[in-house]
Amino acid sequence: MKNKIKVFRAMHDLTQEDLAKVVGVTRQTILAIEKGKYVPSLDLAFKIARHFKVNIEEVFMYSEEGRTIDVD
Repeated sequence: MKNKIKVFRAMHDLTQEDLAKVVGVTRQTILAIEKGKYVPSLDLAFKIARHFKVNIEEVFMYSEEGRTIDVD
């Protein structure tokens, strides 16, 4: 799953550690999500989106077999 967490963190001047504390995970979890090595639970994905005050689709883009699926 592709995501824009790094972009949103930069926009809000947050480190991985800062975001991790806010959403209740480790910095390593945020790093793994950003690199696409870990797919967050729906609950965690919503927590991250809510923290940035945006819709989940603005942060996470679902892709199937390398193709991005438009959720609109």
